[in-house]
Amino acid sequence: MPHTSVDAERAYGDARFTARELFRTERSKTVCGYFEPGQFIPVHAPDSDVTVVVQSGHGVVREGEQTHEVSPGSVVTVPAGEDRGVKAGDERLETVLVTAPPPTDAEHEPVRNGLKNDEFEP
Repeated sequence: MPHTSVDAERAYGDARFTARELFRTERSKTVCGYFEPGQFIPVHAPDSDVTVVVQSGHGVVREGEQTHEVSPGSVVTVPAGEDRGVKAGDERLETVLVTAPPPTDAEHEPVRNGLKNDEFEP
């Protein structure tokens, strides 16, 4: 089993959020997400559950029609098929995201389009 930490994996990108994949099987995927202020994962609805654990910073997590303000220690779980997205507030946001099962490449097409068009809600 891999062992690391949010601190050891930390990496930020100027253009978009950084996802550092820590672990993947056919049943689940664990990623550290690092967001500069205002960066985001666009709203999308893959056929997988996701749990977002906030390590530091503030932002919002979209769960269906609800928007949750999050801060260190917040945990938000979004069931498969529900709209979800993550957006940093006015400071850096660090998260751990666990998806089960991992989304397919096709299910991430809305994410790629949203990032390309700079749209949180494509």
